[in-house]
Amino acid sequence: MLHRYLLRALAAAALTAAVALLVLRAPGAHADAAPQLVPAPALDLPAAGERQVATLSGGCFWGIQGVFEHVRGVERAVSGYAGGSADSADYDTVSSGKTGHAETVQITYDPRQISFGRILQIFFSVALDPTEVDHQGPDWGPQYRSEIWVGDADQARVARAYLAQLEAAHVWPRPIATRVEAFTGFYPAEAYHQDYLLLHPHQPYIAFQDMPKVEALERLFPEAWRPDAVTVLPQKPAS
Repeated sequence: MLHRYLLRALAAAALTAAVALLVLRAPGAHADAAPQLVPAPALDLPAAGERQVATLSGGCFWGIQGVFEHVRGVERAVSGYAGGSADSADYDTVSSGKTGHAETVQITYDPRQISFGRILQIFFSVALDPTEVDHQGPDWGPQYRSEIWVGDADQARVARAYLAQLEAAHVWPRPIATRVEAFTGFYPAEAYHQDYLLLHPHQPYIAFQDMPKVEALERLFPEAWRPDAVTVLPQKPAS
């Protein structure tokens, strides 16, 4: 229900700093990876054809969607769920961590303006810490795992080659936990999750956890940055 979602958002915002401190103090713990420009993929798909789709999971979908709504060549970025069945694809049920779903963003893009590989480069540079297992920032559970859901053999080939390239380059001090899985379906999230970052940029969770990702996108990928973000819902004033 909506009230449960609001309570979760407020609680997450209030506990973010405390959780981060506890994580850093825990034995063997570490800080989340800071945004950094990672190498471009050596293997990519051709810049041709009609609209294509990339489906990515990397923690809370608010931030992932917010990043890609500002990427030039992206025509639509929708928050939703992937990995489970249609009958469990709702926020309260997915939040149990028992559905197989991950919070996911489905990105429709023009391959003549941006490639699949470039989308992956942005994803790994600014959108998540790919070394985390079932965890991003203050969010814990398998619904926050990182996945690349590939729609065909070409996407699978590029995604797996890129993961191997980043591992070989030792971009992060720990192994990459992001998995490549065959796309099995995507279910859009409830309307109140769509465009959440754009509509609530000053909400504490967004301001602390997600706005730095958008700022890193503009700084690290100026040629891909678009200030006039694409939206799922009709434009509303930011709060």
